[in-house]
Amino acid sequence: MRQFLTIIFLSIFGSIAFAQEAGGDAVFSQVILLVGFVLIFYFLFWRPQSKKAKQHRELLGGLKVNDEVLTASGIVGVIKKIDDQFIEIEIAKNIEVKMQKAVVQLVYPSSSSHVASNETSVKSK
Repeated sequence: MRQFLTIIFLSIFGSIAFAQEAGGDAVFSQVILLVGFVLIFYFLFWRPQSKKAKQHRELLGGLKVNDEVLTASGIVGVIKKIDDQFIEIEIAKNIEVKMQKAVVQLVYPSSSSHVASNETSVKSK
């Protein structure tokens, strides 16, 4: 990606230097094109990604013991212990797994109980 942007950057500024010999109108159109590329890159890639990262940081900062969470690997469990970088999740009765905080993707509302309903469906089979 970095090489691609470098090639575009050099080709645009190379054409600007060439356009300066041709006249001022060509330079202005090249600058507008460059600004347009920067704006498109910002609004399509950088801004949405930074918003998503901010929401995930807020989610991780608000984790509490006894929160029911869904991890990136699809494991649903209840948080039993929280450290700076790690959490311990109870995924079944007396079975706890230690994971990095960053794998938490979703915190379920406190009224729902996905772990309990999953245990009863396993027992009924």
